[in-house]
Amino acid sequence: MAFDEGERPVLRKKLRRRDMVPFFAKLEPTRIGLEACAGAHYWARELKALGHDAVLMPPQLIKPYVQRNKNDSRDAEAGCEAMSRPRLRFVPVKSAEQQAAQMLLGVRDRLVRLRTQLANAIRGYAAEFGRVAAKGLKHVEPLLARIVGDARLPALARELFAVQGEEYALLTKRLQAVEAKLMAWHRNNELSRRLATVPGIGPIGASLLAMKVPDPAAFRWGRDLAAWAGLTPKDHSTAGKQRLGTITRAGDEELRRVLVVGAMAIVQRVKRGPGSALPWLSGLVARKPAKLAAVALANKNVRIAWRLMVNGQHYDRHRRGASAQVAGVSPPIGDRGGANAGSGEMATVPTRDSVTPCSPPSRRGLLIPEPAYGAPRRPALTAPARGVSATAQVGTKKRPSGRTKKLTKRIEQAGAVAPN
Repeated sequence: MAFDEGERPVLRKKLRRRDMVPFFAKLEPTRIGLEACAGAHYWARELKALGHDAVLMPPQLIKPYVQRNKNDSRDAEAGCEAMSRPRLRFVPVKSAEQQAAQMLLGVRDRLVRLRTQLANAIRGYAAEFGRVAAKGLKHVEPLLARIVGDARLPALARELFAVQGEEYALLTKRLQAVEAKLMAWHRNNELSRRLATVPGIGPIGASLLAMKVPDPAAFRWGRDLAAWAGLTPKDHSTAGKQRLGTITRAGDEELRRVLVVGAMAIVQRVKRGPGSALPWLSGLVARKPAKLAAVALANKNVRIAWRLMVNGQHYDRHRRGASAQVAGVSPPIGDRGGANAGSGEMATVPTRDSVTPCSPPSRRGLLIPEPAYGAPRRPALTAPARGVSATAQVGTKKRPSGRTKKLTKRIEQAGAVAPN
C-alpha cells in the first residue's frame, strides 16, 4: 500500500517475494517503511541499494494504528499511518557483518542451553542407578567415566551413557570454538573493549551492547537506552501521584539478562566484604534485596555505557570535577544530551539523570550533597516532642518544619547560598 503527501491511498498491490526487487527497481526513489521483523534488515539493505529510503518501524508502535479485523491490508494501512507520525522512532538498519556477529552470540547461547539440557539429563539418568555427583559442569565428565567403568550397571545403560558422553564432549568442543571466535571479535572491537572496563559488564555484555546498539546517538540520553533495555520501572502514575512498579522487561531479553547477571556478580562481591569501590552500592545492598540492587546497578551501567558510546571516552571511576568537590558529590560523565553532548565536557551541576560511576544519581536539580546511602534518618519531631503545646501555637507565626531546617543547613554546607 502506498500513500501520497496528503496521506491518500494511491496504490494497493500484493507482492510475492520474487516480485519485490523487480517492482521497486522500476519506481522512483521513495520512502519505504517496513515492520522490524525477521528478514526486514535484509530487505531494507536491498531497497537502499535501489536508491530508496527504507526505514524499519518497531511492531509495538504500529499496533495502535491497526483497526478491527486484522489482516494484511489493515497491517499495511497501519504502517503507513504510523510513518506519518512525527514522533515515531525507527530501528537502525543493521549491516550483514553486524547480523553475522549477532548470529555468533545466538549460536553460543543455543549451545550453552543444549549442554545444560544434556548435563541435566545425564544426572537424572545416573541418579536412577544411584550414581550422583557434585554440582557444576566440571563434575559431569568424571561421573560419565565412573559409570562407563562400572560393571554393576546393565550393559545397555553403559552403552547409552557412552553415547551421551560423546555428545557432551562434542558440544563442549563446539562451544569452546564459538567462544574463542567471540573473544577474538571482542578484542578486535575498540568499543567493546572500552565497555568491558565498566564494573559489571564483561566481554559478553560489552559485545552484546556493541552489536545490539549500532546507533547510540538515536537515544536522547542514557535513560532512554535503559528504558529500551527494559531496566526502568513501569509507570502507573495518575492525578499527579507517582506510582512506579517493577521493571518493564522491554527490549532485548538476552542483553538484559547478561547485564543483570554481571551486576549480580558485583553485588555478591560487595556482600562478601567491605572496601567496595562503589559506596552507594554498599548502602543499597544493606537496605534492599540483592537482586533489586543488581537491577539498579545494571540500570546504572547501561547509562554509563551510553555515555561512553556517544562520547568515545574511557571509563574512569575516580573522575571528579571541581564543582562536585565543593558540593561533596561526583559529577556526571556528561550532560543529558544537551549542548555538551558528544563534546566530552564535564557538567557543572549534577542532575537527576547523573550517571557517574562513583556516586548514585542526584535526586534534585540543586547543588546539594546527597546523604549517604544506608545512613539512618533522624525522625521528625512533632510539636509536643519539642516541648511546645498545641494551644501555644495558635495565632503565632508558623515555624519552619524540621525538613526545611535540614534542607537549609545542607544548602549552607554545600555553599550554594550564603548563610544569614
